[in-house]
Amino acid sequence: MRRFISRRRALMLPALAFTVMEASATACASEDAAWAALRAGGIALFRHANAPGGGDPAGFRLNDCATQRNLDAEGRRQASRIGEAFRARGVAVGQVLTSQWCRTRETAGLAFPGRMRDEPAFNSFFEDRSKGPAQTAAAIGVLQAWRGPGALFVSTHQVNITGLTGIVPASGEGVVVAFDGSTLRVIGRIRP
Repeated sequence: MRRFISRRRALMLPALAFTVMEASATACASEDAAWAALRAGGIALFRHANAPGGGDPAGFRLNDCATQRNLDAEGRRQASRIGEAFRARGVAVGQVLTSQWCRTRETAGLAFPGRMRDEPAFNSFFEDRSKGPAQTAAAIGVLQAWRGPGALFVSTHQVNITGLTGIVPASGEGVVVAFDGSTLRVIGRIRP
């Protein structure tokens, strides 16, 4: 019996390897499509860079970064790499919007110094999910109004991106989107 299981596993390995290679090729194609869309003036929704923990700490105050979860050293390096990736791929950024949370503002500020503007439509609703539908509708309105020139870069939160796209991005990951009429469509993902 043991020999059968080992042989069966051996027969499955090439199929598993092919599946992993296929998924990797799809991810690369998705990322290539995302960068192409951004060079054409697309929209990038980025989850803030690495900020250890989850949610907002007790005593959170919007205008006091000392009360918030903030980027760590890796998060600051990650944020800088985001901006470097845009420049290396020739993406002209027309506007940089952020939520009002310090970690999203710092991500945008390190990626695109001096370019950010607060947009409350991208504020987190993690602590109060009842705000999700209204926040998501407001965010869609901001995104639909984008006409360029250049790409729109949005530094926001996982919960907002998930509400808009259904995708749960990693810290520092981007989801590139476009509209087909009034429907928001995912073009691809940019891995951190």
